[in-house]
Parts: sequence; C-alpha cells; structure tokens
Amino acid sequence: MRPSLTKDISVDHFKNFYWLKEELQSFCRENGISASGSKMEISNRIETFLQTGEIKKPIRKSNVHTKSLQQMNLSLDTVILENHRCSQHVRAFFKTVIPNFHFSTYIQNYFKNNIGKTYRDVVEAWYKEEERKKDPSYKKKIAPQFEYNQFIRDFFADSNNQGKSREEAIVEWNKIKVLPGSNKYKPHYNVE
Repeated sequence: MRPSLTKDISVDHFKNFYWLKEELQSFCRENGISASGSKMEISNRIETFLQTGEIKKPIRKSNVHTKSLQQMNLSLDTVILENHRCSQHVRAFFKTVIPNFHFSTYIQNYFKNNIGKTYRDVVEAWYKEEERKKDPSYKKKIAPQFEYNQFIRDFFADSNNQGKSREEAIVEWNKIKVLPGSNKYKPHYNVE
C-alpha cells in the first residue's frame, strides 16, 4: 500500500505514488523546503531533497516587468514579453475588449508560449478558443498535474461506465491513487 511521505521514503516510492498538493506542502514545511509554487515545482524540490539532501530555492520571477506593465497604458499593440504576468491590471484591460474575459488555462498558456505576439493576437486566440468550445466533440486539455480530473474524464469516456455516478468514479479513483504506478484510468480496470 501507499507509504507515508517522510524524509526516509525512497525517491522511487515518492515518484510512484499520488500525493495531494497539501501533503507535499506539509512535507516541505516539516523539512525546511519552500512550499510555494505549483504541484510540479514542489514535487521537483522534494525529489531533489530526497536524492541529494539539497534544499532548492524556488525560482523567483522578476517583479520589474510586472511593475512596468502596470504603469504603462495597455493596448491591443502591447507586446507579450517574457515572464508575462496575468495580473488584475491585464485582466481589467482585456475586460474592456472582451466583456466575459477571464484567464483560462488556454489563455495563460497562450501568453507563456507566444512571447513577441501582441494583445491583439490574444484577443483573436480567445475568440478562436470560444468557437472551438461550441463543437460538441471539444475536450479541454487537462494539464498533467491534474491527474484526478483526467481520471474522472477518462472514467466517463469508457462506454462500460455509462449511467454510473460521479461517486462511483471517485470510488475507483480512491482505489487507484493509493497504488504504485500510473494513476491513469484503464478501461475494465478492477481493483479488489
């Protein structure tokens, strides 16, 4: 069964089991490791700690760009720079152009992957994504750190689970997440 998350756990056991972000953060606090950042960043710090005993500091992003962006007037010609921040100031600007704008995962990734493009390009990407969402076959991409969400989606995509409830899907998730190895849903998966 699933081992306890302590500093004596092997790296292989750590990597082989599913951990909640709260568990990872608790481990970090107990061992003097920064508990900030995404689940993947925290996991990488713990893995380094377990392998080497080294306590890695989180990568701090410069606030210089954020402050200068907040002070400048934003327009559709504003260029996306490296370390772009999805701030309240940026959101307020986009709401003047797109009334129902919000920072979806898709748009956040667009900013990250399109340095050098303009806010005009962001608006165009937003509307294209909204059109894609209208297609009945559209499936929003789930980032790798959201294993639970992917498992639940895959559970309901399996024709053998038609008519089953969310509670039944969660029961199956709770069975698989405590086992070593992949947490991906497998059709006809049966854990006894």
